[in-house]
Amino acid sequence: MKVKICGLSRPADIEAVNQYQPDYAGFIINFPKSHRNCTPEQVQVLHAQLSDSIPAVGVTVNQPLETVAALLEQGVIDIAQLHGQEDESYIDELKWRTGKPVWKAFRIRSADDLDAARASSADMILLDNGYGTGETFDWTLVRDIGRPFILAGGLCEDNIDDAAKMQPDTMDISSGVETNRVKDPEKIRTLIERIRSI
Repeated sequence: MKVKICGLSRPADIEAVNQYQPDYAGFIINFPKSHRNCTPEQVQVLHAQLSDSIPAVGVTVNQPLETVAALLEQGVIDIAQLHGQEDESYIDELKWRTGKPVWKAFRIRSADDLDAARASSADMILLDNGYGTGETFDWTLVRDIGRPFILAGGLCEDNIDDAAKMQPDTMDISSGVETNRVKDPEKIRTLIERIRSI
């Protein structure tokens, strides 16, 4: 089971992930509503400090395709994670143009939501409660999804064992490794070790 630490925004965050080595490092780009928001220029600087063994995932919401393609083509990020209403043609065009992995987030409220996620042409699907709410959704919905997926939304030390029973490919953690809305190296260490031991 892989681990993604998302919402990195400071050099200290990069130091922590370089030390504890999650499988992915996530950056929220051009989304001012988030306190973890970064500009592309900030991400480029942080990515340069990131260990070469950890791919940088750029989280974007309804950005122009040209913008996301440029982030991938210029090496600002290694993987695009789409969190808005980007449709299949957007995903397919981005994959074709860049040749880079494209992930798509889906807000899961019902079996119909799960059907849409299952049918996506994205390289990986991310199942979430609602884009940065820090809350879980009804995980029983995903038991029979039939394809690898990333589980996100409210993951923390208290529920990580239950989350693992859903057998996600990757666990995506952000608020669960923060103290006072700032990434906490000790929480990063603890959760990565916990997930790797499952």
